[in-house]
Amino acid sequence: MAKILIVDDEVGIRELLSEILRDEGHDIVLAENAAAARAARNAGRPDLVLLDIWMPDTDGVSLLKEWSANGQLTMPVVMMSGHGTIDTAVEATRIGAMEFLEKPIALQKLLAAVKRGLARIKPAHAPSPLGLGAFARSAPLRDLKKRLEQMADKSRVILLRVGPGSLAELCARTLQRVGTPWLDLSLSSQPLELSILEGARNGLLYVPELCYLTRAQQKNLVFAMDRLERHGQTLVAATEHLPEELVEQGWDERVLARLFEVALAPQSLGEIRDDIPEIASQILLHYVEAGEVPPRRLSSAALNALRNRAWPGGYTELKAAIKSLALGTLEEEIGMDEVAHLLGKTPPTALLGLPLDLPLREAREIFERTYFEHHLQLDGGNMTRLAEKTGLERTHLYRKLKQLGISVGKRHEESGS
Repeated sequence: MAKILIVDDEVGIRELLSEILRDEGHDIVLAENAAAARAARNAGRPDLVLLDIWMPDTDGVSLLKEWSANGQLTMPVVMMSGHGTIDTAVEATRIGAMEFLEKPIALQKLLAAVKRGLARIKPAHAPSPLGLGAFARSAPLRDLKKRLEQMADKSRVILLRVGPGSLAELCARTLQRVGTPWLDLSLSSQPLELSILEGARNGLLYVPELCYLTRAQQKNLVFAMDRLERHGQTLVAATEHLPEELVEQGWDERVLARLFEVALAPQSLGEIRDDIPEIASQILLHYVEAGEVPPRRLSSAALNALRNRAWPGGYTELKAAIKSLALGTLEEEIGMDEVAHLLGKTPPTALLGLPLDLPLREAREIFERTYFEHHLQLDGGNMTRLAEKTGLERTHLYRKLKQLGISVGKRHEESGS
């Protein structure tokens, strides 16, 4: 029978729904809050989800948005609430919920909703590309998403001022509406035909770096810009260069004036280093959901190692690295050794690339985190050797690692015992 995930913070309701649906022959998974629901969803796609709206950590509508943004809303979801409003029900349905049940839920209504939901199960399809909405737990990325959407609401052309560690592709994907075309204008030097633009109606046009466009591609860009309104399209272009530098390369100043009219300088991957573990985990989950890699998960040590690395190629480089790790690792868990073996050891210069314009306390915290993660990586997570190297007593060492937000898995604790 079907696998059904029940998400509700009230134990009595979870047990009641579970008992009813188990009697119907279904396999039931229970989650008491959004965190447990995320873990259950990450472990495997259920056939149906019964999702409570009001929960203590993250409400059901926010969790629904998160699943939709990261490509995990691939199963029917029935929302439940004893305090729901029409507006809440409409919003949940707009995001992707199948229907709304009001508590207390009558037995026949429950069984009918489950039957309708299971009848709607479709073969798994490739999830939509990740956008900033997939990383809702990152405050900087939430803020960046709001800025981009505010700009896109008033302008069809957005210029991203980027540098090493660029998040340009992730920003552009955020503004691509679900199910609409994506057209990279840097991939072809052939004259851009009107039929191609018409085929990309309501889609997103993207240029990863202006300075690499040939003269022919620059003409294609202008041709597309002149027709954005007609085709309902948005253009997102990125560059590391100033307008005057592009003029020296042969760009028309009038075209650049149009491109630079609405500009934003997103953070680099290095500036949000603490969010790299979350970003890497979501990228891996997305690849698994799409069937592009076998089921894999990143260990705490591997995530720390990824956070430590320099990513001059930004989000695009990180994506490629995660895919390489998932395809090149033989075990289900990707460990720190695999990161070092498949991606190469982190150069000391990358480890010591510390910002010197911060207050002393913040700079010291970054140095300490880098220092401990570096030695954890060198010693394979052996806590005994780490304690000897640092001159810290084990209890103090564990306290310091926890204070710095460095995860130490069971394997590392055992290796030091």
